[in-house]
Amino acid sequence: MKKFYYIFFLFPFSLFAQNNESDSLKLKASLALTGFWQSGNVETLIFRAKSDLSLKTKNNWVFETKNSYVYQEFGKEKADEDILSLNFIYFNPDRKVYPLLLSFVSTNFRREIDLRYLLGAGVTFQVLKKNSNSLRISVSSEYEQTEFTNGLFNRAEFNGDQSISTFRGTIWVNGKYHLFEKKVILSHESFFQPSLEQSNNFRWQADIALEFPIWKFLNFKVNYLHTYESVVIEGQKQQDNFLTFGFNLKNN
Repeated sequence: MKKFYYIFFLFPFSLFAQNNESDSLKLKASLALTGFWQSGNVETLIFRAKSDLSLKTKNNWVFETKNSYVYQEFGKEKADEDILSLNFIYFNPDRKVYPLLLSFVSTNFRREIDLRYLLGAGVTFQVLKKNSNSLRISVSSEYEQTEFTNGLFNRAEFNGDQSISTFRGTIWVNGKYHLFEKKVILSHESFFQPSLEQSNNFRWQADIALEFPIWKFLNFKVNYLHTYESVVIEGQKQQDNFLTFGFNLKNN
């Protein structure tokens, strides 16, 4: 599975383009590489790769895939290795309101998640699209199943089964803004996913980035990622935070 995701990260690099599903280009992609490294008395490595790829068809459908890989190592011992793939099909995304299909696949080493998948459908509201600024809000409903390597959780009612399945409702918020005469680019991607069946089973994620253009095809990037899961393996913390620095390749 990991080789499959590595292809997603490298393919956008070769295309060297920037992604936005309502643009006129038929094929677009971007690749951001950020991280942190320290050696000496304390050895720490944090690496994050994030790629976006979209394809627009003749009938005005758009397929978009957003893939991320996070790796952490402390004292040469692996502490985290996460893979996340968000995949969407948009129908007529040039409209202010349009339907979508989605799938969500992830793994998580520290949280002991072997595989999580999610399938669903929803609708997107394009709140803002002006002067390179955009804001979209989506509402969707999904079926999810998660396979853990352990059957003991922080919430006793889930104990005894390494597989948890549920129906969820999700609110997605995505925005991108060019500030100070395009000298700073602020972008954010976030979602909140409560279970429709279990009130104590919910999660959210916020991914916020600041980019500073260096030249036409390259930005310096500061990225902050916050994740929260209400149901985790016993003894684990429910939230994680990542602050990384690096570069983003783009076409304009």
